[in-house]
Amino acid sequence: MWICRTRTRVNLGCLVRRRWLSSGSGSEEEVKGKRIAAVWGNGDYGRLGLGSLDSQWKPAPLLPSAFGDQCLEAIACGGAHTLFLTRSGRLYATGLNDFGQLGVHDDIAYTNKPIEVSGIDKEIVQISAGYHHSCAITEGELYMWGKNSNGQLGLGKRAAKVVSLPTKVECLAGITMKMAALGSEHSVAVADGGESLSWGGGSGRLGHGHESGILGIFKSTSEYTPRLIKKLEGTKVKKVAAGMLHSACIDENGSVFIFDERALDKVGSGPRSKLPSSEEVACGGYHTCVLTSGGDLYSWGSNENGCLGVGFLVVGSILQQFLKAIFSHGVGEVPMEHFL
Repeated sequence: MWICRTRTRVNLGCLVRRRWLSSGSGSEEEVKGKRIAAVWGNGDYGRLGLGSLDSQWKPAPLLPSAFGDQCLEAIACGGAHTLFLTRSGRLYATGLNDFGQLGVHDDIAYTNKPIEVSGIDKEIVQISAGYHHSCAITEGELYMWGKNSNGQLGLGKRAAKVVSLPTKVECLAGITMKMAALGSEHSVAVADGGESLSWGGGSGRLGHGHESGILGIFKSTSEYTPRLIKKLEGTKVKKVAAGMLHSACIDENGSVFIFDERALDKVGSGPRSKLPSSEEVACGGYHTCVLTSGGDLYSWGSNENGCLGVGFLVVGSILQQFLKAIFSHGVGEVPMEHFL
């Protein structure tokens, strides 16, 4: 039996869920005093990292032996692949590798066990996984790899459409990167000074708005290198998130901004949808969750498969506050990635 003694953190992937577990109380000597992961859900392509392609209907422990006997620090779930960051700053990947998203040799179609990502000789401090691409941040440097069909790797217009190994985004040289989040075919990031940047497929999710094309019809173009989000210029962003066709961020004052095919909007500014000061934001495929400073959880967007957690089917933009049962315990973190 596993006992969770600290707050839990759940990542939502493509029918995959993860939960942090602290010291185990079972017979496995290996997990005592170490932070490990429990995995469950869709096991296609080995994305759970358990050594098989079987799906798991209840949490199964992923032991430290899968990561060279190291404690885990973070997990990122992509479309059909998963990244694991150890406390020592080493990165492991498992699952599908059809576009090089694992960061290993491209002759590997998939792996059902975590394998170490090579090519980054510095300690990694933050990771993110998109649908078919991945990234890692060292002490201020951003590395990206995987599918690059719409410039989502930020490596320039002449870069290959598939990049199988971690590659540093050279155009960001001299800029200290703090955080990045990856969506379906786009990426957003925050620099150390709070500046926000985005690149990849457009459709409004980059926050740059729509440009007028032929006959005045609006179009949204791809960005092949990181571009400053001018509409947020002067706003110090501290957190970013990315979904299928939208992105979100939180500034230093706790305000939430959403950018999608409509516009870049500040959430909660209207009388019908007041949103308290927020600390964390996470984007699913077509829905968004925020964690407020008071520990309350809000969600909005598509409720397909019960994504919003409100107990009934609803699709809309009105903020939905989570069940009182959650409030009574307080919520720690709300990562969601990406495509439920």
